[in-house]
Amino acid sequence: MLINADLHIHSRFSGATSSSMTIKRLAESAPKKGIDVLATGDCLHREWQKEIRECKKIDDGTFEMGKTRFILSTEVEDKNRVHHLLYFPSFSQVEEFRKRIEKFSNNLDADGRPKLKIDGEEIAQIAKDLDVLIGPAHAFTPWTAIYAYHNSLKDCYRDLSEYVSFLELGLSADSDYADRISELHRLTFLTNSDSHSPHPVRLAREFNRMEVSDVTFDEIRKAILRLGGNKVILNVGLPPQEGKYNETACIKCYRHYTLEEAISRRWKCVCGGRIKKGVKDRVRELADLDEPKHPNHRPPYLHIIPLSEIIAKAIGQSSVFTKKVSDIWESLVSEFGSEVRILVDADIREIAKYSNLAVAEAIKLFREGKVKIIPGGGGRYGVIELSPSDSDPITFNQQKSLLDF
Repeated sequence: MLINADLHIHSRFSGATSSSMTIKRLAESAPKKGIDVLATGDCLHREWQKEIRECKKIDDGTFEMGKTRFILSTEVEDKNRVHHLLYFPSFSQVEEFRKRIEKFSNNLDADGRPKLKIDGEEIAQIAKDLDVLIGPAHAFTPWTAIYAYHNSLKDCYRDLSEYVSFLELGLSADSDYADRISELHRLTFLTNSDSHSPHPVRLAREFNRMEVSDVTFDEIRKAILRLGGNKVILNVGLPPQEGKYNETACIKCYRHYTLEEAISRRWKCVCGGRIKKGVKDRVRELADLDEPKHPNHRPPYLHIIPLSEIIAKAIGQSSVFTKKVSDIWESLVSEFGSEVRILVDADIREIAKYSNLAVAEAIKLFREGKVKIIPGGGGRYGVIELSPSDSDPITFNQQKSLLDF
């Protein structure tokens, strides 16, 4: 069977996170996006654990509320500011992991994403001891990622690097970026939202399609490890240019620079702000291949833009958070079942019946690849532009239906 899974989110107990990030709200929102499974995030946090336990227990590592299943996960920050994702087979392993790290953290119950005074190798050793999966979170982003502070997996995890089984690409990278780095070829790539809000422009803006025998932690674990025929068959995510750290740019005024310009300016913008190296340039530094070389196990990458963004652009709204955008989104999802179906499968003429011609035309342009993106950088997301002219540049190829994969 095929499932869609977003395996990195946060609860309302993490910093800078919406108070609406409750288990109940997430369970209601996921099916509207077309998602079957969410990772809980923040499972080391005592108060969040109480909410997770409100779900029906399917097995030791799988929980269900409504139509949504959850697996236990957390994100932690090591002493070098690198973020790591962990997936747990049961609450007993969560508790044992918590006991092992308590002496290394001052904020286990203050923040859903705790800071630990140990490094990546030490965290990976604990994970291995407890049969917990571990991998780098948003691996290329310039602030709190493995490649912001290390030049290789071994630099970060040292003798435990071989235990690392997956890497999360992050919003500013895709598999074409990452597969220019040979050391990553053995890893499973995950595309997750890292959502801090249940709003449809955030939750499941990236997700993974997996082939499994059942919707359980053990089956998802086997898909990540590529065991028993289980596997990730499709990575779905934003075009990298839409990510807010794609290009090298100032974090104050968002002026973009080439890598050479930034170096010559000693990373100081003309406005006096700090220039932050973008993912595209960081990959160039790390790459040992001129072009991506995808291993046989690497699935296709389907670029997708949140429906709310397309609606807002089509009807001339300056924000995706307006009532008008929300009403059209809700109407379409109510009729067609999920955002994913609307974006890639539903008949355009039918979409026009339940929204308006401008929205239907915008979705059609997205499917045909007639979308331009002004790249993001410095902490500001890229901007999409719908382009009806065949002569205008586009940022990705014509989109297939999910049924094609």
